[in-house]
This record gives sequence, C-alpha cells and structure tokens, in this order.
Amino acid sequence: MASVDQLAPPSTSKNRSSLRRNVGLIGLLWASAGSIIGSGWLYGAKNAVVAAGPAALISWGIGAVAIVLLAFVHAELGGMFPVAGGTARYPHYAFGGLAGMSFGWFAWLQAATVAPIEVEAMIGYAGHWHFAKSFLNDNGTLTTSGFIVAVILMGVFVAVNFLGVSVLARTNSAATWLKIFVPLLAIFTLAATHFHSSNFTSHGFAPFGSKGVLAAISTSGIVFALLGFEQAIQLAGESRNPKRDIPRAVLGSVAIGTLIYVLLQVVFIGALPGSSFAKGWDKLDFVGISGPFAGLATLVGLGWLTVVLYFDAIVSPGGTGLIYTTSTSRISYGLSKNGYAPRVFERTDARGVPVYGLIMSFVTGVVCFLPFPSWQQLVGFITSASVLMYAGAPLAFGAMRRRLPNRERSYRLPLGGVLSPLAFIVASLIIYWSGWQTLEKLGEAIVLGYLLLGGYALYACKKGLPNAPRISWKSAQWLPVYLLGIGVISWQGTFGGGQGNLPMWTDIAVVAVFSLAIYHWAIRVALPTDAIEQNIEDIEVVDAGGH
Repeated sequence: MASVDQLAPPSTSKNRSSLRRNVGLIGLLWASAGSIIGSGWLYGAKNAVVAAGPAALISWGIGAVAIVLLAFVHAELGGMFPVAGGTARYPHYAFGGLAGMSFGWFAWLQAATVAPIEVEAMIGYAGHWHFAKSFLNDNGTLTTSGFIVAVILMGVFVAVNFLGVSVLARTNSAATWLKIFVPLLAIFTLAATHFHSSNFTSHGFAPFGSKGVLAAISTSGIVFALLGFEQAIQLAGESRNPKRDIPRAVLGSVAIGTLIYVLLQVVFIGALPGSSFAKGWDKLDFVGISGPFAGLATLVGLGWLTVVLYFDAIVSPGGTGLIYTTSTSRISYGLSKNGYAPRVFERTDARGVPVYGLIMSFVTGVVCFLPFPSWQQLVGFITSASVLMYAGAPLAFGAMRRRLPNRERSYRLPLGGVLSPLAFIVASLIIYWSGWQTLEKLGEAIVLGYLLLGGYALYACKKGLPNAPRISWKSAQWLPVYLLGIGVISWQGTFGGGQGNLPMWTDIAVVAVFSLAIYHWAIRVALPTDAIEQNIEDIEVVDAGGH
C-alpha cells in the first residue's frame, strides 16, 4: 500500500507546506503493517510449503531477519532525509546521476509490476466461479480470455486513478482494516476447527533440504509479502518522535507481519487433509488449490469462511493494485522531475493526476502479463526488482556515515558499520535465490531501462535542458560490475535454471564475498561531501516545484 507521501498530488509551489510532526507511533506502525499485509497472504503459504515443505517456517524466519536488517538501515536514512520516495533517492544523494537513474528505474520497475501481481491474484481466486475457470490454464498461467480480463482490470485501475487521489484515499483505510481482519479470522477458525500436528512430520519436515528452504524465500513470495516496512520511514518528517518511534514502528510492523504470515503458514499446513500431499509436498493438490486458503476452507467444510475469503481475495488485491498504479505514475513524475524521463510525464490534469504516467503504468502492466503470466513468476520478478531497489540503501548508508558523519540523525543505527554491509549481503543473496531464469528477464528489463532513461538523460545533457542530470560516472563505477557480477554468479549457480557449476554453500560464500567487495568499493568512490550536499539541495528545490 502506498504511503501518504505517495498518495499526495505532485508538489507545486502553491500546495507545498512544511511538514507537521503530528504522527505518533500507532500511525507509523499502521502505515507499515497495512502495507506488509497484502495479497501475499493469499498464495504465500501454499507456494512456500510446495517449495520447502513444513520447513517453510524456517524460510519465513530467514526472510524476516533479512527484512529487519534492511529496515534498520532505512530507519537511519529515513530520519536524515524525510522525503517521499526516499528509497530511490538515497543512492542519488550519495552516488549521483547514474546511480540515481538506475535505482529510480528499479523503483519504478518494482512499483509498475505490483498491479499486475494483484490482477493475477484476483483472477487466480476468481477461478472458483464457473465463468472464470477458462481464465487459467492447468499450470496457473493465463489463457487468452484470462489475458483479456487482466488487461480490462488494469484498465479499471487506471480509470479509477483518473478520478483523483481523494477517491483512493477514502477507500484506503477500510481496505487496510479488511487486510488485517480476514487473515486473523482465517487463522483462528482453521486452528480451532481443523489442525493435524502430524502433517509437519509425516512426509519429513524439510523434504527438499536447505536448498528448498532458501529458494522459498525469494520464489514463493516470502520476501514480497514482508516488504512494505518503509512506509513508516516515508513519514519520518511528520513523526513526533522519530528517534524513538521509527525503529519501533519498522520493527513492530515486521514483527506483526511475520507473526501473521507464520501463523497462516502453520494453520495452512496443519489444516490440510493428508490426501492432499500424499504424493509429496511438491505435488500438493486439492480441489480449489488455485485459491489456496478459500479452497482449503471449502475442502474442510467451512463454507461461510470460503465466502469471506473469496470476497477479500477480490477487494484486497484490487485495492493494492489501485494504489500501486498511483505510485507508478508518481515515480514517473519524479523521474521526469530529476531529468531522467521526458517532461511530458510531469503533466497533470485538473485533479493533479499525472496523465502520461498512468498511461505508461497501464502499458507496462499489460506487458508484464506476457513473459510472466502466472502469479508466482511475477512474484519472483518483483522480489528481485524490489530487493535490487532496497540494496541501494545500505550502500548510501555507508557513504553517508563516511561523508556526512556529523549530519543530524533522528535515529542512529547501533553497530551500523557491521549491520549495513550485512544488509547489503543479505539483499544480494535474496536476489541470487530468485534464480537465473528470473534474473535473466530482470536483466533484460534493466537494459531496457538504461536505453530509455539513459538515452533521454544523455539527450537532456547534450541539449542543455534545464532539468538535465549530472551523470557522475566515477562515483557509480561499481554499479555495472555489481549488476553483471550477480548475473554471472546466478548463471553459474544452482538456483532457477543455473548451470550448477557453483555448488550449494559455495555459491552463497561467493555472493557474500563479492557483495562485501562491492560495498567497500562503492563507499570509497562515493561523491565528495560538497557534491552530496549539493544533490540534497537540488532535490529540495525540485520538490518545491523548481528546476
């Protein structure tokens, strides 16, 4: 779910005002928790247990630790720079235009692919009704009619966005309450009525070993489900006590999300009839499995819960899809403001809606249905794009500790010199665990981004346009090495179609050493202090409506 800053209309000199510090701990906590609990709960438990067996519980624990490390780093940066879209802006501050353009593209790519994921979730659960059975193939991919419906739903998201932000904002609160209530209802009901503890050991607790546990973190939707903690950080400038409340809200929201998701995993495993996984967890099957929790409720005779779940499976993903369509158009707006995209994306209608950003959001969403037609494939892609976006924060953190050691910080991360590189290593591992088949397509998307944004940025610089960015090649010299290096390691690794030349554990060690080298390289070549301060000042001018 988008943050308050993301939902606000693009800033102009007329509507810009100073931030008021009137948001307390509960407001910050709710912003992040409401974002973490999204459509991931509809499929995450089923996909995780298929990948790892009951040991999926370990996968959730590892995923939570990884997200906490990234959240800690963001907490300090969010206190230093309480700006909208901070995750994409931190690398721009520290490393200049090339890094800013790159991580801005990663942020846009992440936001643009969320709406298609929500559409896939809606269609998957709609398969319960007879008229919708023709929308999905047996393997969960979209049929021709399913593709048409997906395109129509993307069109609805865009059309509603044209009504303006105020319409979306009024529905956001109700959707968040529903997101929290329905999973808790499912947990309580299934645990109280149908629970078989023997399910956790009857076919082995970890039938696919450590590889299954690690692969489940990225490919089954675990990281995707736990992302969203940064919404509290986006509100840092409006927190009454950011030093105390931001880390509590960030960690508290991750704890709430992890608890709900782990409990969902526990009750899903425990409530399954033994016949559904008699041939092994990787061959889990039962009537209605395309909508796992609703199908399970039907299977165990909880018809009323089935109705509730199918209703939520339409409303909850639909609400999230609407909001992220909004976010995508705003990121397009910001990329244009920073000189990385044509200024046409800054154009808004009378309601403050970035018209061309919404059109581009629709086109991108439709394209996503082509190479990634099923929900789980899309989740693998979005997880890589998301973590790639977040990976810039630990690098910016290290650079800021070195270049701006005395700048005011509302929250200072203890042991930051240790936790920051560790967070970067963990982010790299999550990207690696997504698998070569996913990273190969992500690489194609990255190349496309450089052709589009890089081409325009060079054009703007050559023509001397007023918002032409400073590319800063030297301070981002590590970036192409990192992107290519992760790709090569994945290609030679054992996850998702890799060549298998790097055996298990050796590959993890290689990723860790490589990431640590990149981390220290990056913070050593970061922009000098005066250039970082100039970037910060330039962004403040852009946000105020200037160029």
